[in-house]
Amino acid sequence: MSTGKQLLEELRRDEELRRALAEELIPEALRSRELRKAMLLALSKEAATKEDIEGLKKATKAEIEGLKAEIEGLKEDVGNLKVAVEGLRKDVESLRRDVESLRAATKEDIEGLKRDMEALRKAAKEDVEKLAADLKSYVDARIGEVNTRIGDLYGVMKASLVAIVVTLASTILVPLLLRILL
Repeated sequence: MSTGKQLLEELRRDEELRRALAEELIPEALRSRELRKAMLLALSKEAATKEDIEGLKKATKAEIEGLKAEIEGLKEDVGNLKVAVEGLRKDVESLRRDVESLRAATKEDIEGLKRDMEALRKAAKEDVEKLAADLKSYVDARIGEVNTRIGDLYGVMKASLVAIVVTLASTILVPLLLRILL
């Protein structure tokens, strides 16, 4: 590696060495008119001019005006949003009242349905009890009729048995009596 490259590498690594070299070179460079001129030209290329600053001022003013216009637009949007939010609040409150009204109406309807169901239950119970009483009366009447018919049949059977016994007795006894008597 060349001596110049070695020197550059060492200057890059050692900050204190760089400062010491600059302190030695700057006074020397400022003594020479040609070096001062070259340094000033290099500095002036990097420095901002009045025209640059005026251009930046104009651009900055234009940007500020644009931002002001945007802010005004945003303020208007915020105002519109406030109006919309207020409208939404009113809508929510209206919905809340509607829900409460529906809740109360539903509660009344449920209570009415409970009363109706209770009345229907009582009516059904009474109808079932009446039907049971009517059915019992009907069954009792039919049983009474059946008992009467059974009693009638029993009487007919007794009379038939008496007639059969009399017929049997007369059939057997008459020839025996005739034999005995004759």
